[in-house]
Amino acid sequence: MAETSALPTGFGELEVLAVGMVLLVEALSGLSLNTLTIFSFCKTPELRTPCHLLVLSLALADSGISLNALVAATSSLLRVSHRRWPYGSDGCQAHGFQGFVTALASICSSAAIAWGRYHHYCTRSQLAWNSAISLVLFVWLSSAFWAALPLLGWGHYDYEPLGTCCTLDYSKGDRNFTSFLFTMSFFNFAMPLFITITSYSLMEQKLGKSGHLQVNTTLPARTLLLGWGPYAILYLYAVIADVTSISPKLQMVPALIAKMVPTINAINYALGNEMVCRGIWQCLSPQKSKKDRTK
Repeated sequence: MAETSALPTGFGELEVLAVGMVLLVEALSGLSLNTLTIFSFCKTPELRTPCHLLVLSLALADSGISLNALVAATSSLLRVSHRRWPYGSDGCQAHGFQGFVTALASICSSAAIAWGRYHHYCTRSQLAWNSAISLVLFVWLSSAFWAALPLLGWGHYDYEPLGTCCTLDYSKGDRNFTSFLFTMSFFNFAMPLFITITSYSLMEQKLGKSGHLQVNTTLPARTLLLGWGPYAILYLYAVIADVTSISPKLQMVPALIAKMVPTINAINYALGNEMVCRGIWQCLSPQKSKKDRTK
């Protein structure tokens, strides 16, 4: 998918603007909610626990996805007037790398939270700081490793059909892409999904009947499947068939769905947690929180 000076094939000006506005709403929504979550961790001592460190890692990853969406939204709006991706080929590689790092970190952080909750609820012991820090470091170093491989020749980053964001190039479907896709997907999608489903299933079996389970055991796995599954289906189709047979508009759907994941995660892990909500409220009303401490 080469950079051109015309509107992308299959899109009119209004459609490019519409996609840009959708991306902008998704970016601002995810960025605002996850930024509040991050600030709440910094401002609220009660949230500085090993288990909440995993949620902080997810919020950082999802903020990165939202920033990536903000760049894509800006590019979509600029595309109508400038008729081109405004950041050049190097900018495309950087955008693809940053988006891939944060996407993988978000998926793996969700699995880490699932395992952390299983450890907390089923072993009745607090997760150790050493374990939580090691887990977060592993998530981010592993994500950076896999995202760097396309820059080194295994896989490749290129423009998506709209030409306003960059991702793993699936247009060729050659052996290079196929080998990278299956290896990466096993370690960074199949395994995290298995860990997430297994952890919450065991929690539900052990604690569901007793009524002591206070977390949603189905939404995290559904978010992974519905949020990232369309990308997985598109990539798999590119391996077994000619992806150009799919309309460019339909190829953009997985990207738009994936950019909603940060908002859903923030609602589930942050706004759905009473302690995190309290921390967010303290960030929004600092004067009231000071009075509460003096009391």
